Amino acid sequence: MSEAQRSQEVLRAEHLTRRLEGEVPVTLIDDVSLTIKRGEFVTIMGPSGSGKSSLLYLLGLLDRPTNGRLQLDGQDTATLSEDALADLRLAKLGFVFQFHFLLPEFSLLDNVTLPMRKLGRLGADAAQARGHELLDRLGLQGHAHKRPHQISGGQRQRVAIARALANDPLIILADEPTGNLDSVSSASVRSLLQELTRETHKTVLAVTHDASFATGADRSIQLVDGRLVSG
Repeated sequence: MSEAQRSQEVLRAEHLTRRLEGEVPVTLIDDVSLTIKRGEFVTIMGPSGSGKSSLLYLLGLLDRPTNGRLQLDGQDTATLSEDALADLRLAKLGFVFQFHFLLPEFSLLDNVTLPMRKLGRLGADAAQARGHELLDRLGLQGHAHKRPHQISGGQRQRVAIARALANDPLIILADEPTGNLDSVSSASVRSLLQELTRETHKTVLAVTHDASFATGADRSIQLVDGRLVSG
């Protein structure tokens, strides 16, 4: 592999395995190796119980593999402490889940600026300005000071995407981001994620069971019983 090709990698997994030990051990992910490049829109698909979310949690540093290695932006994560992993997640990864997990007592703007305040790169005024910019960009002009219950489900998911973008991450990881939305809102969220890869060269890695969502991806990873069968 050339240096130019290697520099485009943002995520490299080598022989990832995740096993739950016990009286009857359960293997969630079984010897998965893959590479994700900068600016790719990749979906993870497979039957229910195939390990899609388990793989996403490993790739997103939310869980540690039993065996194997994971490199994020060229950094080997195997020996990092829990605090170092948390810092890396905050700086380089953004997460969107099926349920938006917005804090109901906070305004939309406060929800979006929370990761910025935690990372501490921006002062209060700059964080507020970026929060407004993100909400405006995602079609939520004039809603910054509303609370989550005052907007629609599709709009709440857009706020969740704005929050995921707060610290300008390399990768957006989404776990069934349209699973709780109607067809119109689902199409809107899919288009928005596609725009992120085209316009900002963000990498999007999304778990989905929705074949129509996957049609907008550059490629799909297929899992069966925790093993990679294509992609």
